[in-house]
Amino acid sequence: MTATPGDGPLTGLRVIDASTILAGPLCCQLLGDYGAEVIKVEHPQRGDGMRGHGPAKDGEPLWWKEISRNKRTVAASLSTPDGAELLLRLAERSDVLVENFRPGTLERWGLGPDVLLARNPRLVVVRVTGFGQTGPYAARAGFGTLAEAMSGFAHLTGPADAPPSLPAFGLADTVCGIAATAATMMALHERDRSGAGQVVDMNLLTPLLTAVGPGPTVYDQLGVVGTRHGNRSVNNAPRNTYRTADGKWVAVSTSAQSIAERVMRLVGHPEVIDEPWFATGGQRAEHADLLDAHVGGWIAQRTRAEVLAAFDAAGAAVAPVYDAADIVADEHVRKTEMLTTAPDAKLGDVLMHNIMWGMSRTPGRIRHVGRDLGADTDAVLGELGYRPEDIDAMRARGAVA
Repeated sequence: MTATPGDGPLTGLRVIDASTILAGPLCCQLLGDYGAEVIKVEHPQRGDGMRGHGPAKDGEPLWWKEISRNKRTVAASLSTPDGAELLLRLAERSDVLVENFRPGTLERWGLGPDVLLARNPRLVVVRVTGFGQTGPYAARAGFGTLAEAMSGFAHLTGPADAPPSLPAFGLADTVCGIAATAATMMALHERDRSGAGQVVDMNLLTPLLTAVGPGPTVYDQLGVVGTRHGNRSVNNAPRNTYRTADGKWVAVSTSAQSIAERVMRLVGHPEVIDEPWFATGGQRAEHADLLDAHVGGWIAQRTRAEVLAAFDAAGAAVAPVYDAADIVADEHVRKTEMLTTAPDAKLGDVLMHNIMWGMSRTPGRIRHVGRDLGADTDAVLGELGYRPEDIDAMRARGAVA
C-alpha cells in the first residue's frame, strides 16, 4: 500500500480480519485506525454478525460503520477450496491474521497455523476464542456473557440483595479486543528481532479476570470471597451514586484520603474527619451508611449543576452519570475530540468514537467508515493476481461475492 501523511505508525502493515462479532473486529479496527491496511474477509451470504448488531438507520447498521471503519471488505467462503486458497494468498502478503473460529475449524479447512506459517513464516496469527485453544472448555461456544459470568464480574456487580448483574454492553469482548491489539504488537515487535511469526492464543476470559481484580489471590491467601455491595466500595467511602434535586445522578469517589476530607468539609460534616476510623479507606467503608447519608443528603438538596460546581471549587472528585445524549453534549468530550464525524455515502456525516489515543508524531485517523459486504472483493482479488474471469467463475461457484 502507498503511505500518505498522517496514516499512523502502522502504515505499511497488512492485517487480515477473518473474525466476527466484536473482540477480533475491534482489535483490527484499532490496528486500522493507526494506519494498518485491514482486509475484512466475510462469508459471502452471512457476512460478519456485527452487521446485525445494534440499531440501524434506513437499513444501514450503525455500529458496523465504526467497528469496520478503515477496512476493505472481501466476501469469501473459507470452507470452499477457492476461499481457502484466497486466504492463503492473502496470508502470503500479510503481517497479521486475526480469526475467532472455534478451535479446529481452520484446521478442518486446511488453514491451520502450520499451513499459514508454511506459506508465510513471518505471519502473526491471532486466535481469539472464548476459552483458548486448549483445556477442557476449548470446544465450547464462547461469548462475552459467559466470560462476564465466569470472571467474577457478575458475582461482584449489583446490590447485595439482588441477582448477579451482567453489563449492558460487550465488556468482555471489548477488553479482549484491546488486549489482543497489545498482544499483536508484542508479537510483531518480537518478529522484528527474530524474523519469525508466531501464534497468539487469546481468549475472552483471561483479560476480564485481570480487570475484575485480585479475587483469586485474596481467596487463596485469606479464604475470603468477595460479595456484591452495589455502587459502594470495600476500599473507600463515600463512594456511590447520588441523586440530585433535579432528578439527575452524580458519582463521587474518595480513593485519596485528602479527597475524602474535602468532600466531608464540603457537605458540612467536618467532624467525622477527626474520627479514628476515618483515617483509612477500608475503615471509612465500614461506616458507609453514615457517610452516604451525609453526602447524599447534601446532594439531594442541590441541582446537578450546583453539585458539580461546588465539588469543583472544593477540589473534590465528582462526575455526572451520563447517558448517550449527555456524552454527545459534553464540552470536554467535544473539545478533546473523543467523538468525531466521518462521512458516509448513504447517511452523510456519522458521529462516532474517535481513535483511542493520541500520538504526537504519527497520529492515526479514520479514512472511511464500514463498507458494504464484498465492496472490495474484485479489487483485492485483482491485486492478488486473479483475472476477472477467475473472479467470475469463483462467484458462480458461490465462493466469493
